[in-house]
Amino acid sequence: MAQSFSFDIVSKIDMEEVLNAVNQATREMSQRFDFRDSKSSVTLNRKEREITVVGDDDMKRRNILEILNVRLSKRGVSLKGLVYGTIEQTFSGTLTQKIKVQSGLSTEQCKEITKIIKSLDLKVKTTIQDAQVRVTGPKKDELQAVMQKLRDEDLSYHVGFDNYR
Repeated sequence: MAQSFSFDIVSKIDMEEVLNAVNQATREMSQRFDFRDSKSSVTLNRKEREITVVGDDDMKRRNILEILNVRLSKRGVSLKGLVYGTIEQTFSGTLTQKIKVQSGLSTEQCKEITKIIKSLDLKVKTTIQDAQVRVTGPKKDELQAVMQKLRDEDLSYHVGFDNYR
């Protein structure tokens, strides 16, 4: 019987690291002079997997996003795993923006990944399972070639690899 190897292509963001980055951003904002006496804040709703950024004006909102992005990247969180929502004006005069933390791949993203893998002409098989893509093949070298191709590809979303066997 021929031995088969496999791995999963997933999009998982570690929420503990996101929480740590939000806490660090909040701490930095409390120490900065330009955020004194302002209504600006950044909060994380872990259940909804959503970050809420509130700024007094557009410049403060952009500064908060910059602080948050630096903190997230230092903690190893891919910025491609964030989906930025629209900027909304609130009644108190502040600007609010919600950022969704990606969890799983959509069907369209799975199809795009499958299409990229099939263009390699390797003897690997892909199957879409819920919010991930499983790749199986007889040779580890081919699976590693698939991983390298996906790392080199400039995708607009975060991809990671799990269960490499």
